[in-house]
Amino acid sequence: MTASGPSAPRAQAPAGAAYRPELQGLRALAVTLVVVYHVWIGRVSGGVDVFFLLTGFLLTGGLVRAAERGALDVRLQWSRTLRRLIPAASVVLAATAVLSIAVLPQGRWAQTIREIAAAALFVENWQLAADSVDYAARTNMTSVVQHFWSLSIQGQVFLLWPLLVAVVAVSCVGSPARLRPRMTAVLASLFVASLAYSVELTITNQPLAYFHTLTRLWEFALGGLLALTIDRIALSPRARIAAGWLGVVGLVACGAAIPVADVFPGAAALWPTGCAALVLVAGRTGSRAGADRLLAGGAARYLGDISYSLYLWHWVVLVGYLAVTGEQTVGPVGGAIVILTSLGLAALTHHLVERPALRRPADVRTGYRIAAAGTAAVLLVAVTWQVVGVRPPEPDAMAGDATHPGATALRTGAVEPAPLLPPPVSIYDDWVRIEHWDCTSMAAFPMNMCTLPATEPPARRVVLVGDSHVQQLSGAVVPIAQQSNWQLTTIIRGACPFSTASEVVPDEPDCLAWNAAAMDEILAMQPDTVITLASRDARAGLTEQTPPGFVEQWRRLDAAGIAVVALRDTPRFAHSVPDCVQTRPDDLDSCGIARADVYTPAPPWTLLPDVPSNVTFVDIADAVCDPERCPAVIGNVLVYMDDNHLSATYSTTMAGLLADPLHAAVER
Repeated sequence: MTASGPSAPRAQAPAGAAYRPELQGLRALAVTLVVVYHVWIGRVSGGVDVFFLLTGFLLTGGLVRAAERGALDVRLQWSRTLRRLIPAASVVLAATAVLSIAVLPQGRWAQTIREIAAAALFVENWQLAADSVDYAARTNMTSVVQHFWSLSIQGQVFLLWPLLVAVVAVSCVGSPARLRPRMTAVLASLFVASLAYSVELTITNQPLAYFHTLTRLWEFALGGLLALTIDRIALSPRARIAAGWLGVVGLVACGAAIPVADVFPGAAALWPTGCAALVLVAGRTGSRAGADRLLAGGAARYLGDISYSLYLWHWVVLVGYLAVTGEQTVGPVGGAIVILTSLGLAALTHHLVERPALRRPADVRTGYRIAAAGTAAVLLVAVTWQVVGVRPPEPDAMAGDATHPGATALRTGAVEPAPLLPPPVSIYDDWVRIEHWDCTSMAAFPMNMCTLPATEPPARRVVLVGDSHVQQLSGAVVPIAQQSNWQLTTIIRGACPFSTASEVVPDEPDCLAWNAAAMDEILAMQPDTVITLASRDARAGLTEQTPPGFVEQWRRLDAAGIAVVALRDTPRFAHSVPDCVQTRPDDLDSCGIARADVYTPAPPWTLLPDVPSNVTFVDIADAVCDPERCPAVIGNVLVYMDDNHLSATYSTTMAGLLADPLHAAVER
């Protein structure tokens, strides 16, 4: 939230209207919904959308009035905004870094540093947007600063809006009466274009749409349109009272009635923004029955005053509390502790940081100096943390040796404890780096396929195809291939197993298209063998299955005379395994899972009556589990990089256990 959201001092109404204390109450209601829904309900409330509308409402009104007076100074406007935003944000980000070092597992440090830097530069929304479309980043845990995405969008709007008004004002030089009509036309066009794009992108890629600046501009534009037209909206006293209460009740109900996190910011976001608009249109009713009487009260106005700091602190405190307690939710008592702590920190930040910064001289240079100092301090903390704490140490031993045997310890027995590999600080980046192989574009889909060359001529040409589990299992295949002179080609798409169906997200068009393109590539290459998954979804509760779409793909390869080696899937956990290992070093057994809870003695493919004859199955269960459990650590090596992917380091150590069955299957 910003100068229109929680960060602003008590706002003046736009377009020359009188002081409107109920705006602080609306701000207080919005931040209360955000905090309560985050802490106790575990949902998104729509309160952020209220702040976006208020930003457009207040910012547009102030800028247009300044332009009408001939006093619009873009550089001074930016300076004032920076003076409001940067001090509190910098304090919270610096404190967050210290808290994260103290309470977060080392595996989450790299992500946290990256996002703290992005938040300090007002690009956290784009960092999260990039992660939302980057499958490798989807293993990231809940970020301690991810709530800065909305502040980043507002910061970007605070740069854009003065320029927008200035351009319109320049076009009206000599005709000041045209300023408001032209500004209204510009905002109406922006509203329509952004809302249309928001609806379209929300349908096709909702995670990206949620954080995208362009899908949110219509909310600011709607607030601006309201600022320019509100003085012409005439309602009866009863209608204003009804509008105020309808807006308040609608805001409270929004998060409960709509799965905001899954359907916003498309047309569904018209609900909270429309409700906020009703409250603004209702204005000061002068009635004891009006919602504005509640919103203009002293408590609501004070909560509105500290709402910026409260928004900044509440998520940091919540994630920190969960990290310390090891719980998934806070509960009634824990939630009260989180909220009260956040309120206390918000009040201190408001009085000791925000207000002193706002009392500084309102000249152009002051805001820029404050911004430069605050941002530089946060970036210095982040860079120092990165250099000192996150750079992986050079191990004295390598995975696979006597100290870190990894999977071979399942045969040879336990080894003496030693520092874990990969280092926990880099565990979330421990992917099999197929992108470092020789990569070329697929013919019919915008992704690469990558080949690990062999000595010509190769003894076998092998294709590994499927989702990220196949990618990680390829770590075990690579040493075998190098010893046997196999040429390996990977065709991988995260969350999209090799099937005739979209198994993870039903009917996902991109997954279906990728699968069709992958089959075309394989038929064109005519490899000797295709390695893929034999099963999926091996969770607690024995949900593992071999989908019909898998079998149909195998039949197509059988018709083309191509052999298939199908590997059993790896277990899936209900928790981050590396986080558990780092927070429970004395109870590693609890970080694993009973083998009987995820794997049945007879794999699911044995129940199928119509498996084509070209398929050879390799059950990897004995390479990731002992007879009783599927541990989190085997042979001093972290088995998993998150809650379902093998670490590349551990996968490599599986080669010795899988060499014989893979040789027999590929070279039959």
